[in-house]
Amino acid sequence: MKTKLTVNGRTHEVDADADTPLLWVLRDHLGLTGTKYGCGIARCGACTVHVDGRAVRSCRQELQTVAATAKITTIETLDQNARGKALQEAWIEHSVPQCGYCQSGFLMAATSLLERTPNPTDAQIDTAISNLCRCGTYPRMHAAIRSAARRLTTSEAP
Repeated sequence: MKTKLTVNGRTHEVDADADTPLLWVLRDHLGLTGTKYGCGIARCGACTVHVDGRAVRSCRQELQTVAATAKITTIETLDQNARGKALQEAWIEHSVPQCGYCQSGFLMAATSLLERTPNPTDAQIDTAISNLCRCGTYPRMHAAIRSAARRLTTSEAP
């Protein structure tokens, strides 16, 4: 089935079954490999993307539920979002990634969090970001999220 999708501000036409997970459309049909496959059951969060500004697990999001009207954003254009860019910079400053496999999902989830909660507490971070990291860099992620939030709050002040 031919389906139109808006991904990273561009319209694409893909030929895929309606029940194909968005993750595989992004990776296999559009070549956007920054979104990772982790568990396939929407638990680990490595596949997190934004659909209409909301963080979703793309491994369980069927093509038919996002086709035509949804605006999808992947890690490939996250630096075009002020919060995403600030988080990427903070990730580097705080040496968050070790293996790096899950990091795109964490960055997408953290960006969505900062969109809704500009200055989150550790409890809010824990609640909003349920992604899994086998390397265990959670303390550095928390520090990076708080650092990005401070930077954004300072730059947005009048």
